Amino acid sequence: MIAAHIITSFIASMAFGILFYAPREAIIHCGFIGMLGWMTYLVCSWSMDPVTATLSASFAVTITGHLFAKVHRKPIIVYSISGIIPLVPGGLAYEAMRQFVQKQYPAALGTAAEAFLISGAIAVGLVASEVLNQIVKRASSEKNSLHNE
Repeated sequence: MIAAHIITSFIASMAFGILFYAPREAIIHCGFIGMLGWMTYLVCSWSMDPVTATLSASFAVTITGHLFAKVHRKPIIVYSISGIIPLVPGGLAYEAMRQFVQKQYPAALGTAAEAFLISGAIAVGLVASEVLNQIVKRASSEKNSLHNE
């Protein structure tokens, strides 16, 4: 079962890398980052709710994306967009719409709220990682400027 998660998250992230015209040499990296994000989500979901697990996975995706972007000299967006694809709550959004159509309004509202919270967790994870990256860059540049004086 874990192997299926690993393979499908890797392929899904690679496919979105291709769809979003990521550079050819970055496609495998996109797959790896998406796989890492999904594995982080699965491990975290054993002890956390889905929203918190998604936040953690999104943070891991973006941190790893920053490392890959720096090493391979590519924009972070190449890695972060493909990497978060397995985390997007498309199934939940579909289920919420199905429940609305079937006039199961209380269930639909709960499902839609969960999909919305998970989507927000992805955004917060991306932003939090970017803030941490900026803090590290700023501290590093200040350290280098003090060292050079």
